[in-house]
Amino acid sequence: MQGEQMTSTPEALTTDSIGSRLDRLRWSGTHVTILMALGAGWLFDSLEVNLVGSVINPLSEHFHATTDQSSRIYWVWLLGILFGAMAGGQLADRFGRRRLFVATLLWYCGFTVLTAASPSLDVLYVLRFLTALGVGAEYAIINAAIMEFMPARVRGRAAAAVMNFWPVGAIASGLIAYLMLNTFALANAVSWRYGFALGGILALIVLVFRRRLPESPRWLAAQGRLQEADAVLRRLEEKAGIDPHAPEGSDEHELRAPPFRYALVELVRRYPARLALGCTLDLSEAFGYYGIFAVLSIVVLKQVDYTDAEIPFFFILGNVGAVIGGICMTLAFDRIGRRWTVGAYYALAGASVGGLAAATASGSKTWVLLAFMVSNAFATGAWTAAYPTFTELFPTHLRAAGIGTSVAVGRLGAAYGTLYLPSLASQIGPTPSYLLIVAFWGLGVAAIVIWTLCGGVDGARKPLSAVSAAAGRRADRPPAPASQ
Repeated sequence: MQGEQMTSTPEALTTDSIGSRLDRLRWSGTHVTILMALGAGWLFDSLEVNLVGSVINPLSEHFHATTDQSSRIYWVWLLGILFGAMAGGQLADRFGRRRLFVATLLWYCGFTVLTAASPSLDVLYVLRFLTALGVGAEYAIINAAIMEFMPARVRGRAAAAVMNFWPVGAIASGLIAYLMLNTFALANAVSWRYGFALGGILALIVLVFRRRLPESPRWLAAQGRLQEADAVLRRLEEKAGIDPHAPEGSDEHELRAPPFRYALVELVRRYPARLALGCTLDLSEAFGYYGIFAVLSIVVLKQVDYTDAEIPFFFILGNVGAVIGGICMTLAFDRIGRRWTVGAYYALAGASVGGLAAATASGSKTWVLLAFMVSNAFATGAWTAAYPTFTELFPTHLRAAGIGTSVAVGRLGAAYGTLYLPSLASQIGPTPSYLLIVAFWGLGVAAIVIWTLCGGVDGARKPLSAVSAAAGRRADRPPAPASQ
């Protein structure tokens, strides 16, 4: 009766009950709406990113770009994601997830459409950077939101399901590019322009879903807005057919988000191991994932005689492999645990790049395609496992900032990887570039092994409060003196 009385009125609600009430919810239409709205945004972010790989050759030919100039298109994009993730994470922790959902989507759509009208390569660089600011912010917001809404028993699968909208968006980008370059028989000078314009306009559909999303109750409680948190919880409980009574157990006591300039300081001082894991896993997968696409799209596909019209079809099939890899990871994620899943997929991703190197050396278009499908399957499984793993480690008041910082570090490495890997591949052959990519995948394997040996928690099926409170407790603290 005491717990019942505690949540029967908004004034009596405390942050201790919120996580427990969210975790006891049955799966409902509201959860589906949240998953679809977040996944659809991720899909269009992916469409924007992957569209460049499909139209990079027509775009480069139109502006008479060299290999280095083509590489800079990826470079400025990744730098934009870096700054967008840092800023978006901080803003989401300060002003809420819901506001940023709409703002970042409108930002992304507007600058994507403007990219289609780029009169020069320099203008295109600027517009790609500005577009990437919005996409980078979404990395932090989407991952934070999916963690904070989903019940513990399905949190891993739900997060992985949202991440798997990425390869679906990549397939869609390939289809758009294929239609632009083949079915509509558009000249290279305008084909890529129509692709960007169409992608930006279609993304506005996501607004229909996002306007219906509630604010995160965990975030509202962290801001002291308990009445609003209670109202959101009651609507969710009504949809799930549950009386609004607090179950036994409690959530962690959440703190308000710190001022903009102090969030990173608190992350470094109080949660160094969690932040190090997030940064290392993201650096590893970003260098590995974007590195493969940059080397293939700018150098390798030309060497094995793929035409501009065939390249979109190459990426469509390659991302069919990504969908399969992501689905297999999702099925295993909660069953075998975070640490085993991340470690296995990172290791397999590195090994599969070795297969891609062998296929490239053979000069066979077919072998390169098959090897890319396998490599993309393991790479997608790796990064879709990594994001939920380190996202759930951060407390609510720092979650988006922690994600944003991890993404920023990852994109810094990936930016320089995509800038120099194609040049290295064109000068001395693709094999050294592939070996660097393998080394970075190995860095991720080492990070998850160290996390495990240092007592890092595995969050599969555990309440979010228990994960963020216990994660890396041993790893985040220096060892006690022997006398103690």
